[in-house]
Amino acid sequence: MKFGQVPVEEAIGALAAHSVRTGEMVLKKGTLVTLDVAMRLKHAGVETLIAARFEPGDITEDEAAFQLAHALAGNNVSVEAPFTGRSNLHAETAGVLLIDADAIHGLNAVDEAMTVATLPAYKPIVAGEMVGTVKIIPYAIPEVLLQQGIERAGKSALRIAPYARRRVGVVSTILPGLKPSVIDKTLAVLDRRLEPVGARVTQDRRVPHEAATLAQDLASLAGGDTELIVVFGASAIADRRDVIPSAIERAGGRVEHFGMPVDPGNLLLVGAIGGKPVIGAPGCARSPKENGFDWILHRLLADVPVARADIMSLGVGGLLMEIVSRPQPREGGESEAEA
Repeated sequence: MKFGQVPVEEAIGALAAHSVRTGEMVLKKGTLVTLDVAMRLKHAGVETLIAARFEPGDITEDEAAFQLAHALAGNNVSVEAPFTGRSNLHAETAGVLLIDADAIHGLNAVDEAMTVATLPAYKPIVAGEMVGTVKIIPYAIPEVLLQQGIERAGKSALRIAPYARRRVGVVSTILPGLKPSVIDKTLAVLDRRLEPVGARVTQDRRVPHEAATLAQDLASLAGGDTELIVVFGASAIADRRDVIPSAIERAGGRVEHFGMPVDPGNLLLVGAIGGKPVIGAPGCARSPKENGFDWILHRLLADVPVARADIMSLGVGGLLMEIVSRPQPREGGESEAEA
């Protein structure tokens, strides 16, 4: 594409690179300069114009953006018609956003003329939400450059994992001094978390904070129609040998990982019994404010695997806002209930 300042008569057949206002005449940027337009500009005293002229092998900004967006769009992601060199990508269903970060970085590194921006990976998404946008900077790019971008973008770099688990079983352990109202409020908070994704609590069990008793209930839930199990401990998990992880193992399950580089949310545990995921909730999960529990809960509801490496990669960006209910700020000490 040729770009630069030329005499008005030489701009015929090119695009006006910038808007021009002279007298009552307004020439918007991107407008094709016709013979009539050129003559009107000359009559208005305009001698030169910054113009963009396509060359053989160029692809217009809209077509380039549209092709790139289609290359990026995977399962449950739709592509919006392009405008001014931009094509947006939208979620077709609620779920969790999955992104091939290497593909996005690779595309953006090809040339400054092509850009793509996305929402954060693993973000909970509602149907219709915009999850990414492709923008071509100039009015056109060489087709060979577009093909390089498409190659680096790969296939389906953006996709939505729809929510698949709907039935959640909850076990709350009890110790002397823990008021039933605390558990009731915890269940109400969880219900509000689950409502937007179409899931609900189908089992609500309350047992003493003892490994043997807890193990029986966990085994029972795992053997039923529950698809995800959440354990709210009367006391936060302090070690892999503590009550909740011990109960998971006694129930025939395994502890995948304990501990999380997200604050609040450090004391979260992820395990499985009979192929069904189990979350040992940190104390901060009793709060409606976003914390590490939300990040793991949404992934598992969308049947997105959560391995140790996935959890340990959450440290960058894992320092969340201070929770008002925390008795002491982090600088002065940590509350077991909120970890």
